[in-house]
Amino acid sequence: MTPVRLPESGRSPDEVLAEMERMAKDDPRWREGRTFSLVYHAGEAHDRFLHRAYEKFFSENGLNPTAFRSLKRFETDVVQIAAGLLGGDDETVGVLTAGGTESILLAMKAYRDRFRRGLRLPGKPRVVIPESAHVAFEKAAEYFDLQLVRVPLDSDFRVDLDALRRRLLPGTALVVASAPCYPYGVIDDVAEIGRMCQKRNIPLHVDACLGGFLLPFLEKLGEPLPPWDFRVPGVTSISADLHKYGYSAKGASVLLWRSMEYMRHQFFISTDWCGGVFASAGILGTRPGGGYAAAWGALQVLGESGYRELHGKALSSARRIMDGIRAIPGLEILGNPPATIFAYRSTDPGINIFAVGDRLAARGWHVDRQQHPSCLHAMITAAHESVTEAFLSDVRAAVAEVRSRPELAGEGEAAMYGLIAHVPLRGMIRKNVLRMMEALYGPGGAQPDLASEASSGAPVTRWAVRMLPWLEKISKFLRRR
Repeated sequence: MTPVRLPESGRSPDEVLAEMERMAKDDPRWREGRTFSLVYHAGEAHDRFLHRAYEKFFSENGLNPTAFRSLKRFETDVVQIAAGLLGGDDETVGVLTAGGTESILLAMKAYRDRFRRGLRLPGKPRVVIPESAHVAFEKAAEYFDLQLVRVPLDSDFRVDLDALRRRLLPGTALVVASAPCYPYGVIDDVAEIGRMCQKRNIPLHVDACLGGFLLPFLEKLGEPLPPWDFRVPGVTSISADLHKYGYSAKGASVLLWRSMEYMRHQFFISTDWCGGVFASAGILGTRPGGGYAAAWGALQVLGESGYRELHGKALSSARRIMDGIRAIPGLEILGNPPATIFAYRSTDPGINIFAVGDRLAARGWHVDRQQHPSCLHAMITAAHESVTEAFLSDVRAAVAEVRSRPELAGEGEAAMYGLIAHVPLRGMIRKNVLRMMEALYGPGGAQPDLASEASSGAPVTRWAVRMLPWLEKISKFLRRR
């Protein structure tokens, strides 16, 4: 493959934009409501506004809050609005970040440092999380040298409270709860977890990256929701993404703290650098001003009424889709999700749920696969209101096709995900996923043909099909033991 080089002469803007359009021709059709993750679309008019707001502050940099004071004003207003929505008070403080992962990384770093400056116990600080907590907590533990302690789930896919209580040992720097969790869309029992944490003087972070700008408005719409935010004593911080159900531009999230007593541990300060005294509130140095502006702008143009309307449409669509899936023999919704995020699986041995995902993809739907248990995942937004019946029709057709053609379970991504979900040799799975990442990011890896092949699972699928008989024998042997 010939490497791509910088053009000798600049090309015309129209030519470049046209080529960019061609590169995007095979991307998911999110404007048509064909995706169930990654994009949160509130309509073309709202998108045009976000573009204009972002463009006005395209070159501004949030690195130094004393330079572009407009950006600091945007950030302060966003934090205060979020605090008002999430049960905060006059002591609530926070920061605007580039996304949920940065918010989570910052929280983990701050709690680690707070713990180390306090108890000074030997060993790594322990962070206790549900098995359903977002993978960003695992990334943070790897980055910041923390001991991650996972807690199993109960039959409703919420964190098991008895198992959690047994893991609250000395050396615990933090407990995490989800509102809701990404995999199943259920809300952990934050009130009871808060009581446990208060009794032991352990901080509690609520990951509301999905629900922070959704659940408050569902509650205003009359939905009965369990307490989960700063109104729960014991909750010390919350992460909430604006670029999800806040319908802002990517990337924008907030990390809120109950008080500065906690937030002060997230700051990075250097006093001896030859470039001068340096202080930073977040992980990033340069912070794009457009993200600040679009986040502030989205909150202003939508307001209470706009969010109620959007989330009302999403909730109605989610209920119709979940009811439709429940009505299909052989499928079920996992747990009892109260909002617009859910997972569904097969209860019929003759229906491979990953093969159903493949058939939906063949019909133009972008659906996510999950494991433990094997299932498909969906996040419903206002954009799905117009495609609800079309999607359910295709789900019914996909199930019928898979039931009549059992061989589909051994083809396409169904083979790969079926293998990955059940093989106990996780090191081997990790090794081969690493190979796929090396192929994606190695020489020439950014080319669309290779990226498309890798994103479709092709390299791993070929490996899976070759190794499947051998790995199945090993798996059966290990299960017998």
